[in-house]
Amino acid sequence: MTVTDLPTVHECSVAGCDYNHDTGCHAGAITVSGSDAACGTFIELGVDGGLSKALAKVGACHRSDCQHNSDLECSAESIRVGPGADAADCLTYQAS
Repeated sequence: MTVTDLPTVHECSVAGCDYNHDTGCHAGAITVSGSDAACGTFIELGVDGGLSKALAKVGACHRSDCQHNSDLECSAESIRVGPGADAADCLTYQAS
């Protein structure tokens, strides 16, 4: 897998994240981590962040128990991020 093959963040419905603009994540890449498949890139500072034209990719996934995880990389075609147990969780996460 190359960087260009990484799955995209198809949709982000998290209100208050500085990388979320019109339900699109504009971070260069996100990391999914934590016990609830949380978006480790979520940040709320009141500053518009991210890249203006790019939509985020999933750079790393620390949830080895997800059926989409292969060698700590996400193998889903794309993911959705939204409110869950944490302010921002990977809603595509599925326990294997």
